[in-house]
Amino acid sequence: MKHRISFFRRKTLYQGLLLILLVFIMYFPVLKADYIWDDDAYVVNNRNLQNTQGLTRIWLEPKTSPQYYPLVFSSFWIERQLFGLNPHISHLLNVCLHIFNALLLWAVLRFLGVGAAFFIALVFAIHPVHLESVAWITERKNVLSAFFYLLSMLAYLYYSLPPITFAAKTRWRSIALYLTGMFLFVCALLSKTVTATLPMILLSILWWKKEKLKKWDWLAIFPMFILGIVFGLSTVWLEVHHVGALGEEWNLSIVSRFLIAGRAVWFYIGKIIWPQALSFIYPRWFIDPSDIRQYIYPLALLLIGLGLWFFRKKTGKESLVAVFFFLCSIFPALGFFNVYPMQFSYVADHFQYLASIGIIALVIVCLKNTLSKLKLNKFQYVLMMTLVLSLIYVGRREGGKYNNLETLWNDTIIKNGDCWMAYNNLGTLKIKQKKYAEARKYFNEVLKIKPGFAIAFNNLGMTWMHEGNLKQAKENFFKAIAGNSLYAEAYNNLGVALGREQNFSEAIINYQYTLKIDPQYVMAHYNLANVWSRRNDFKEAEKHYREAIRIRPDFAMAYYYYGVSLLRQGRQQEALQNLAIAFGLKPDFSFGYFQVGNFFMEQGKTSDAITHYSKAIEIDPDYAEAHCNLGTALLKQFQLESAIDHFRNALHIKPNYAAAENNLGYALERQGKLEEAIPHYIQALKLAPNYQKAKENLKKALQLKTLHANE
Repeated sequence: MKHRISFFRRKTLYQGLLLILLVFIMYFPVLKADYIWDDDAYVVNNRNLQNTQGLTRIWLEPKTSPQYYPLVFSSFWIERQLFGLNPHISHLLNVCLHIFNALLLWAVLRFLGVGAAFFIALVFAIHPVHLESVAWITERKNVLSAFFYLLSMLAYLYYSLPPITFAAKTRWRSIALYLTGMFLFVCALLSKTVTATLPMILLSILWWKKEKLKKWDWLAIFPMFILGIVFGLSTVWLEVHHVGALGEEWNLSIVSRFLIAGRAVWFYIGKIIWPQALSFIYPRWFIDPSDIRQYIYPLALLLIGLGLWFFRKKTGKESLVAVFFFLCSIFPALGFFNVYPMQFSYVADHFQYLASIGIIALVIVCLKNTLSKLKLNKFQYVLMMTLVLSLIYVGRREGGKYNNLETLWNDTIIKNGDCWMAYNNLGTLKIKQKKYAEARKYFNEVLKIKPGFAIAFNNLGMTWMHEGNLKQAKENFFKAIAGNSLYAEAYNNLGVALGREQNFSEAIINYQYTLKIDPQYVMAHYNLANVWSRRNDFKEAEKHYREAIRIRPDFAMAYYYYGVSLLRQGRQQEALQNLAIAFGLKPDFSFGYFQVGNFFMEQGKTSDAITHYSKAIEIDPDYAEAHCNLGTALLKQFQLESAIDHFRNALHIKPNYAAAENNLGYALERQGKLEEAIPHYIQALKLAPNYQKAKENLKKALQLKTLHANE
């Protein structure tokens, strides 16, 4: 079959510009949105994005990223190096990739001679069901993999079905197209392995466009099948053993999985045709193989599939290919393979980013053909534009929920009131905002939905611990452990609570049990090291500090407290090396500089203390305690004027600072300004009546004043 294609006609240019304009109109609010769920793991807190070593880990250490999609994380890495952490840039890039995908889809459909190709691409571009894939930064996976998928498809189709605009097909051109298609397919797999279905799709298209599939058609595409299977199986393994798609929620019989698949297919078709009440997390269906009604979904699907096959001469091969495209593309997300989101819901809008193309194309082509048969061609464009404007309206309305975490989870609760995850994540958000009572309300809602849920009890414990109520905190941590005896985080948090009660022996037991469950639990190593250091068991402390640093090489606080521990052992050179790394990783760590300054003061190393106090003040000019302690250090070096300046700065920042009042009085007295000094001693005692040093200084000052008066 020969194809004549001209992409640069004026009409084509205007259509392309219209598509781009409408996409930006729909997605403009999204460009101003913040990071949302999972964006912290994928982008914000992803240490692999921070340096060139991280880029190496992205490619060579699959378990250092949430999922092994190295091209996706490489795109985040480049973005981080160029623009830093900027959600608006990330959103813009996602939208641009989505636009490219719509234009590529248009090119593929034109190549295949599909009627209404532009409207199919336009509806794909502005369909609200794709909001989740575009507005969610984490789903760069979808838009990037689709980009390479469609490019690979186009290259392979040019190889298999060369248009007549190509001159005589040369062997080298054919090889170049084939290898380009193969390379782009690998890029798609390295972005998201749901694209492994491409060889099946290409075979179905060749079956549609050719009278008969030849042996070479099968042989040429065979390497793509092998690549798809290898990448697909590796993702299945990582999803279970790295991501964590394993446990009670995934223990489903094969019959249950077929029931889920049948229902999911109709769910996705329904959301494409009627995109209302789109939710970030949909209700998790109750699957009961004994309920005969649940078999209606897969049976109806089977009957329609058989009907399309047997009546393909009437309906046309293209209808069968469109349905096959949808079913084949959505197959990896139908529940036959364990994926992490199945614990929340069996369906998600972002699962059908690519698959939706099949149904969108089928519906629009059928609509166009129906209008032609009814001789209503004049209404075709009016109807299509009405559809487009309606989709944009729904998309703008639904897009607002992606503004931030709070809007996202509140919208989810409105549409799915039994979504325990939404309540739990809102509670976690409130903890970060230090609204602990409000957080508890959300965690209690989780327990109404999932009684005995360990994560909710653990989070409740955290709210109480933040408020200093260690009794309530421990009670909830114990409940969390009762709900899940292998819950490492709960044991660790219980250890923290016990440590705050000075019950270090019990704290150590809980940290050790945490590490028995999960030897890589970095915070347990860190906490255990701090306890051993506090108990002067520096050998054990060093072992766990080193392990914490090995697991997380950018763990600034582990380097810091390891350095402090070394200082206490008199190993100053090693200590300063670790402290330098800590301060390099955490340049704004004013408290760290302050504490090290205090250590040097205790050791009588005043010059070192002054250096660290000065650095703390450089980072935080309003650090009253650092000003006060720097003043004290300067006083020891007889730099009275500078010391007085820092004491005054401390009081300016913190007017009710008794120590600064006392120290200022002492500095003034050293200058011979006794009359000025006495009021500061008096003020110090007003602020702290039991301040012994101020009492002694005031007593001596009054005695000196009396002595001077008698002379």
